[in-house]
Amino acid sequence: MIAHHRVEMFRDMGELPNDALAEELRTATRAALVPRLAAGAYVGWLAVVPAGRVIAGAGVDIKPQLPRVALGGTRIVTGAVPLVVNVYTEPEYRRQGVARALMRALMEWARTTATDRVVLHASSAGRALYESLGFVATNEMLWRTDSGG
Repeated sequence: MIAHHRVEMFRDMGELPNDALAEELRTATRAALVPRLAAGAYVGWLAVVPAGRVIAGAGVDIKPQLPRVALGGTRIVTGAVPLVVNVYTEPEYRRQGVARALMRALMEWARTTATDRVVLHASSAGRALYESLGFVATNEMLWRTDSGG
């Protein structure tokens, strides 16, 4: 289900131009998730309707980080940083607060860990939700290795 959500999320963002690439992503995601789930390096939440159908999900990929100064500059943090991934709601259940509820559960989980932050890459469709939950834009930048620069 997580792999399905990941594929559909990228498809919705216009980043999967064909079904062959979608299937490759689904297969690669399944292979990558198995050891991450077993090791506790991926934590996820699923929303399920009473009939048992999974209608949405959200997860965190817990990334090791070098020691850093905590937000606010009061201490050194050595823990991993949760990267929010795979936030997806099936189309017929959107705009009903499902993703918000999943993100609130994720944020409450984060409060119980040793992390000082949670990060994500917001799609244009999700940006308003994340901002309403208190996420703020940061100074992250991207350089593409195939850009020739």
